[in-house]
Amino acid sequence: MHWIDPNSLPVVTGVLERFVLNPHGEVDGFVMRAGDSDALVHTPPHMEAELTRHIKPGETVHVRAVRPRGAELLAAVAVTGANGKEVVDHGPDDDREHPKHDPRKMDAEGTVRLSLFGPKGELRGALLTDGTVVRIGPKEAGDVAELLAPRATLAVRGDGIETRFGRVIHAREAGASLKSLAPIKHAKPGPKHEHGPKHGPKHGPKHESKHGPKHKHGPEHDDAHA
Repeated sequence: MHWIDPNSLPVVTGVLERFVLNPHGEVDGFVMRAGDSDALVHTPPHMEAELTRHIKPGETVHVRAVRPRGAELLAAVAVTGANGKEVVDHGPDDDREHPKHDPRKMDAEGTVRLSLFGPKGELRGALLTDGTVVRIGPKEAGDVAELLAPRATLAVRGDGIETRFGRVIHAREAGASLKSLAPIKHAKPGPKHEHGPKHGPKHGPKHESKHGPKHKHGPEHDDAHA
């Protein structure tokens, strides 16, 4: 969102409760209490260092953000902490790399507090009431959307990372309980694999008309060799 002028956007104020992690263990947002409701704020991972240096849980923050359609989310362009420091999204550094973590197998089970979304409003996981962040690819998340909805019971198993900001599990299996886990696989859309109508004409009438007359050796062939 670095191409948007932050000053052109309205300000949403709330109290920072906790940071949210992406599958690499990077901070890519936070949850804040705005009025009488929770607000999910997305921040790009390249803002992590400056963001966590200037804003702390329990402090009041001011967010300038855009709201994607169809998702309860604020995609932040700028965040101002209690110390008055404004952290602005200027875009990622060209040489930026993901932090080095050693993922290990983890599982979790609990109630979904919030659905998690990407900056364009794509469903990407859930935050459990115990603070565990569950991440699922946007294509796969759509296939298990009912498990990622607020107040749903969710159990997952996958690759987990623990940092000072909490733990995140990149889910490989999901279900309503640990006893009913199933592999998460994106169901590929059907029309792309229905080759009948697409290839029918190519190998049907056209193929027949092209090669048919060439190989008809009926009466003409007999007369030539009579």
